[in-house]
Amino acid sequence: MELGSALQFLDNKSILVTGATGFLAKIFVEKILRVQPNVKKLYLLLRAADHKSAIHRLHNEIIGKDLFKVLKEKCGKNFSSFISEKLSLIPGDISHEDLGIKDSNLVEEMWKEVDVVVNLAATTNFDERYDVALGLNTLGAKYVANFAKKCVKLKVFVHVSTAYVSGERPGLILENSYSMGETLNGVSGLDINVEKRIIEEKLNELRLQGASEKEITRAMKDLGIERARFYGWPNTYVFTKAMGEMLVGDFKGNMPAVIIRPTIITSTYKEPFPGWAEGVRTIDSLAVGYAKGKLAFFLGDLESIVDLIPADMVVNAMIVAMIAHASQQPSEAIYQVGSSMRNPVKYCNLQDYGFRYFSKKPWVNKDGKPVIVGKVRVMDSMASFHRYMALRYLILLKGLELANTAFCQFFQGVYSDLNRKISFVMRLADIYRPYLFFDAIFDDINTEKLRMAARSSLVENDMFYFDPKCIDWDDYFMNIHIPGIVKYIFK
Repeated sequence: MELGSALQFLDNKSILVTGATGFLAKIFVEKILRVQPNVKKLYLLLRAADHKSAIHRLHNEIIGKDLFKVLKEKCGKNFSSFISEKLSLIPGDISHEDLGIKDSNLVEEMWKEVDVVVNLAATTNFDERYDVALGLNTLGAKYVANFAKKCVKLKVFVHVSTAYVSGERPGLILENSYSMGETLNGVSGLDINVEKRIIEEKLNELRLQGASEKEITRAMKDLGIERARFYGWPNTYVFTKAMGEMLVGDFKGNMPAVIIRPTIITSTYKEPFPGWAEGVRTIDSLAVGYAKGKLAFFLGDLESIVDLIPADMVVNAMIVAMIAHASQQPSEAIYQVGSSMRNPVKYCNLQDYGFRYFSKKPWVNKDGKPVIVGKVRVMDSMASFHRYMALRYLILLKGLELANTAFCQFFQGVYSDLNRKISFVMRLADIYRPYLFFDAIFDDINTEKLRMAARSSLVENDMFYFDPKCIDWDDYFMNIHIPGIVKYIFK
């Protein structure tokens, strides 16, 4: 695999990026613009009613972010003109044919001009409505692949999935593809058209019953979890992403296609600067809760490996894979991008980093008082969690229910509030359980081959680093990641 020069490959290229306001997409866009200002055009597809609201989203959610400060410094007063020359905003929606782009001239222009399509649009909410998740993560993947096939100059299509499409399988998870209709538990009959029909029928039934929007949302969330578990996936997110991969495999024809499967993505390791983060991501919600003194206990196996990878490494792996597969007809490759195989970190390490960091630099609350952190109680099984909840809350809830009946619904408000909170915690625990007790390692032999090819034949190998072995986790958490989430995420 001869890679040559990445900067030469990107020179004068037009790239379509879907999901342009997402965390990874922004880092991808910033990297391309910073390292190769001679890229021809980046078409950014984002959800917006019209061009005016697309421009508003560009400024508020993309270039207005701290992430772009290095590029702004580099461009100086030419930043605005550079951005307007290089970025073309496309209001659209990947859950529709031709990506929901209303301007037919623009569609024609893109089919003529686009060299690379990168699909980063997705909903990453584990507990998403099934209709929304199927529309974006599954059918969206098909519509983007179909759009890419119509691009006459297309060199490669890159689809970003997730390593967790493997569900709860223990052991070594290989970089294998999913064939259409394949399930994790061997139950046959998975058909994406049938899933669409089930959603439509359920929505019609709910509307006929006069269900409120809140009730419809709840029912759609429950349906997603139910369908996912019926076929062996733990939640709606990974189920719909797995079906998205099946459709990419089925619809790509002889188009060179790459599937990138990152693990849990964390703040930037090095570029454009260390520690940039956005949105409360999976493990960061634990850090936020802990630092603010709101994490009463940790549910999970402290000896479990938690597979983390900094966002800039994922972006670099995407770019190198893109170059490696450009115009190699027909090819499909899957790259799992994580750290569990080569540089594993455990939940007990995270617990230690959090305790050390916030003992030294406690979070100061609204009243100006530092929050004193301690060691958190650990529950290492779902059984111990259920026991804890029963003793701590469910007995109290039962008592309130009896008192409420005796006092003619006097405690209804308190009872309803507590009941809602308990249901919420139980549901969260149920949804995150597979990751808190995760017992698998993601093989990355394809990704390692890509790294070897980059080391031996990529001119700018140092610029596109993605080897997790070079991460010193202690240094990364104490000096980069936790300070980054304190700066960008803590409110």
